[in-house]
Amino acid sequence: MEAGMRFLMIASFAESLIAFRGPLMEALQEKGLEMHVAAPDMPVGHSIRAALESRGVVVHHVPLERNGKNPLADARTLLALHRLMRRVRPDCVMCYTIKPVIYGMLAAWLARVPRRFALITGLGYAFGEDKGRNGLRAVVQRLYALALSRTDTTFFQNPDDEALFRRSEILPPDRRSCIVNGSGVDVASFQVAPLPDDSPRFLLIARLLGDKGVREYAEAARRIRARGARARFSLVGWIDNGPDAIAQQELDAWVADGTIDYLGRLSDVRPAIAGCNIYVLPSYGEGTPRSVLEAMAMGRPIITTDAPGCRETVVDGDNGLLVPVRSVGALEQAMMQLIEDWEKVVNMGQRSRQIAESKYDVRKVNAAMLREMGFE
Repeated sequence: MEAGMRFLMIASFAESLIAFRGPLMEALQEKGLEMHVAAPDMPVGHSIRAALESRGVVVHHVPLERNGKNPLADARTLLALHRLMRRVRPDCVMCYTIKPVIYGMLAAWLARVPRRFALITGLGYAFGEDKGRNGLRAVVQRLYALALSRTDTTFFQNPDDEALFRRSEILPPDRRSCIVNGSGVDVASFQVAPLPDDSPRFLLIARLLGDKGVREYAEAARRIRARGARARFSLVGWIDNGPDAIAQQELDAWVADGTIDYLGRLSDVRPAIAGCNIYVLPSYGEGTPRSVLEAMAMGRPIITTDAPGCRETVVDGDNGLLVPVRSVGALEQAMMQLIEDWEKVVNMGQRSRQIAESKYDVRKVNAAMLREMGFE
């Protein structure tokens, strides 16, 4: 494939284009590609749009409801994406998160885009274990299967998700797939910060959703404080509008009783990571959790769940501890283990940085993706 081609990336959340795909776009531009992006909520003058345009990226607004279930709205998304592709005439399209993958891949196929790539960054709400989600999951699986049968390569961020898609025949046997180490982390920007040694300080960074394990984190914090342990528990994130969102009243109650130090939504999480000495993510499953990679790069031990995407980031007992999903008791025990062993905290933090450099450096991750897409 030659320079001068147009590459279109489609997202459901504008901020993710810079936060998660910025280095990948830069790598594509360095290969001589003309970079286009499409996402909702990016009118002229929007700060994210301005930041992308300053990098030489052509920005397109598309109507897309991330969490909506209105088929007419989704049909409008498909039509808008098809019209965009007929106008821009990209040589390659890459989509990530559920709706962009489904409707972006279908639109790209209808518009006869030559190369089509899907990136599965996690399973999302529809694939949760609650029986009430079974109907939604069945619909999403059928739509995924229709879309992914039109891809050249589907990228996964962990082997569990790839195995599920193969086993469930969401990804047809004749379609190529590739596992990459998450979105990677810029180890030069996320440098090692000294560990605060005055008291145990825990941190969780996440959208405030039940599936991120936020409630388990708050309950484990409450129990540890009830033991009299001199520990602090910080939370960074925001209340999402999904069906699994933490209620404002829940968050307010945690803050009011002193269980949680709520730091709000941060555009730069590095000061928050520097202010903790142990990072926690009790998620029910991820693609590969970016916040964990950032904490690892800054030299923090990790407590996370033995769940898809999460378990890949931790060698249990080496750079952190793995706990069962939804187990407040196990989470509490793991936290107490590190509260009582500062030497382990220090050693695990050093190993986290080493693993981040060797496995999750964003330059290595992007190089692997570019090779698969034919740009290396």
